[in-house]
Amino acid sequence: MSLATKLLSRLCTYTKAGLPARQFSSALGLNFTLTAEQQTYKDMARKFAREEIMPVAAEFDRSGEYPMDLIKKAWSLGLMNPAVPQDCGGLGLGVLDECIYGEELAYACTGISTALSSNSLGEMPVVVAGNKEQQKKYLGRMVEEPLICAYCVTEPVAGSDVAGIKSTAVKQGDKWILNGNKMWITNGGKANWYFVLAYTDKGAGYSGLTGFILDADTPGVTPGRKEWNMGQRASDTRGITFEDVAIPEENVLGRPGDGFKIAMAAFDKTRPLVAIGAVGLAQRAMEESLKYAMERKTFGTPIIENQGVSFMLAEMAIGIENARLMSWRGAWETDQGRRNTYYASIAKAYASDVANKAATDAVQIFGGNGYNSEYPVEKLMRDAKIFQIYEGTSQIQRRIIGDLLQASAKQKM
Repeated sequence: MSLATKLLSRLCTYTKAGLPARQFSSALGLNFTLTAEQQTYKDMARKFAREEIMPVAAEFDRSGEYPMDLIKKAWSLGLMNPAVPQDCGGLGLGVLDECIYGEELAYACTGISTALSSNSLGEMPVVVAGNKEQQKKYLGRMVEEPLICAYCVTEPVAGSDVAGIKSTAVKQGDKWILNGNKMWITNGGKANWYFVLAYTDKGAGYSGLTGFILDADTPGVTPGRKEWNMGQRASDTRGITFEDVAIPEENVLGRPGDGFKIAMAAFDKTRPLVAIGAVGLAQRAMEESLKYAMERKTFGTPIIENQGVSFMLAEMAIGIENARLMSWRGAWETDQGRRNTYYASIAKAYASDVANKAATDAVQIFGGNGYNSEYPVEKLMRDAKIFQIYEGTSQIQRRIIGDLLQASAKQKM
């Protein structure tokens, strides 16, 4: 029995469902009905999120502890590393499949879901550009035991401006010698290996950037302290220093100079996943607000009877439904093998704003209680902000959308 079949069997045992016919994202027409397998994953993720994550989310937020036990459980159920190809022992799921169940995990806690799902970002450059040997070695190990990987691009002086990074890799014999500093690296202190972007030809601009696979235990790799962030505190975020780190030639992804294209291709696949995480948070904010508004009374009536409150809830619903559909569209486009940058950026920008507005309005509906940590919505408000920042700020997404609109218009002139 293959590992992929074992994972599917565990999945169905967990949900007490029979093993469904193997179906993935449909390519046949417009259809919002989930396949049997997608529904099974969604149900299983919801059960895991509600029973395993939600009861402990507040404590992980207070302590900042890394949720390794939950990661091991999620891994054993097949909720991690969904994009690992079947020939590497994985399930080979599409981005839409991961979106469908990823929303359920984010609903429970986006800090913990980020720790669970960030493997997808670290792995994606190897999925899209790795050769068979690289995929077998680095993706294959991810389904053999519950390991973590990380995506190392951002630096202290370069976030949205990728061309501004300072890290360099110089060829010496059959190795590349890497030096530099990365910052805000999710899972940076827990990773078994990294995707690293560095200049191999500083004078060539974007074409001088090269992607590398780097084992975390390589001499010269030093993770910094865990950063104590505003929200999503269960996620491990650190700086990483590389000092004369020797990387073998076989760990170059693609060809020297392909790094920027590979990094952006990975973002096209993972930005819909970030967007759906924001949708999950917004859905939680709406449901918590709705429940509270129906129970809380002022002047003798539930506050939901007030138009001001009911309209806030309606706006949440409008935003959530649209953000979910846009996230699915961005995911579906890349699953069809088409460039999805336009849709992925729309999804990421819009869903991030929806999550922040929903969380802020949730605090408002809760009133003074919403500002207190004994209630769930203040955590949602803190967790929401990062969606407008990581994996490309909301401003950068708008810049990408605008540039694509302009390029399309010029082609039609």
